[in-house]
Order: sequence, then C-alpha cells, then structure tokens
Amino acid sequence: MAETNFPDPNRIFPLPNFNNLTYIKPTITRPNIIVGDFSYFSGRDFEAHVTHHYDFIGDRLIIGKFCQIGAGVEFVMNGANHQMNCATTFPFYIFEGWNERPPAMSDLPLKGDTVIGNDVWIGQDVTVLPGVHVGDGAIIGLNSTVTRDIPPYTVSAGNPARVIRNRFDEELTGLLLKLRWWDKSIEEIQGLIPILTCSDTERLRRWLKENVSVI
Repeated sequence: MAETNFPDPNRIFPLPNFNNLTYIKPTITRPNIIVGDFSYFSGRDFEAHVTHHYDFIGDRLIIGKFCQIGAGVEFVMNGANHQMNCATTFPFYIFEGWNERPPAMSDLPLKGDTVIGNDVWIGQDVTVLPGVHVGDGAIIGLNSTVTRDIPPYTVSAGNPARVIRNRFDEELTGLLLKLRWWDKSIEEIQGLIPILTCSDTERLRRWLKENVSVI
C-alpha cells in the first residue's frame, strides 16, 4: 500500500511548495479569535483581515472547521462602530486634546460575537460585519457585504448579501446538519469522502437516511 500523508491541522502551509494558502488555526495569536481545524485562508496573515478588534470590547470571531475563506475577505469587528444615539458620531475620546470620556459600552451599537459555522465557503473580497452568524454549509459569493445572519446550506451574494437559493431541500439540509461530518475523526472523514463529494444528491439522500441516525 502506498504511503499517504496524514492530514495535519497544525501545519501552516498545507500545500507543498505553495505558501500563499494557510490553515488559519496555527497562525492565530489573539485569544478572541477561535478557529476550527482545517479551515483555510487564501493568504498568509489572516489576523490582518480582522479589523477594529479591541480587547476592551471583548467580542470574538469564531470560525468552525473546514471553512474556505478567499483572498481579501475582511471581518469588521465591533470596534468599528461609533456612538449613534447623540448629535455627533465623531469619537473625540480616542484623539489627544479633546475633553471627552469614552462612552459607556451600553451606548455603543455592539452586535456581539461574529460566528461562522462549519464547511462555509466565503468568496474573494467579502466583507463580514460585526455580530453576523453564518450557518453551516453556507456559500457567500465574492464581493458581498454580509450585514445579517445567513442560514445553513444557502447561497448568498450581493451588497447587502441576500439569500439567492437553498443548496438543498429542507429534508437533505436537515440530514446534513444531523450528520455533522466535520466533528468526526480524520479516519471517519476519510471514509466519508466518497459520499461527501458525490454530486448525485439522491444517492446522498439515500445514504444519509440509512446511516445518519447510527453514525
């Protein structure tokens, strides 16, 4: 039997002789960015694309496993928001020489954590705004601006991004969400690859109906 390389989620550059695609998790230095195994970014410095991310706000960027994130994707975090419940949005308090105290956190339009599910494909040059939740298996088209939650296994695009279509019908989506293949061991996923990559959705449906409840 020929030798094969065992997948390693802690390897920064997973493609031999190519250093412009990285597994994100082993590159993370910020404690408020959490990324699952095997999610990759088309680039080298993922954290440079997570902007306005300040410890005093405490919001987190959470990305699941096996996500595919294109070049130029930007995650804009809550620190980009300005106070909007007063006459001016100008943040005097961050500049020297102005006599203003920082606003109370309750006066800032904070949106909470940004959460990207598992097996999400985010196309090139997408911007994700604060507090958005993207469901498992979703696809977001290039150049989109994600301003609201995206349901699982949907295709979205535009500015603002809107759902264009569902990837699968409700039954098949439910079976896939129940399968949660990304949480299985590497050995189990290796065995599932033929069905996960099968373009015959009816064959996939039959297999899931026969196996999902016992996996």
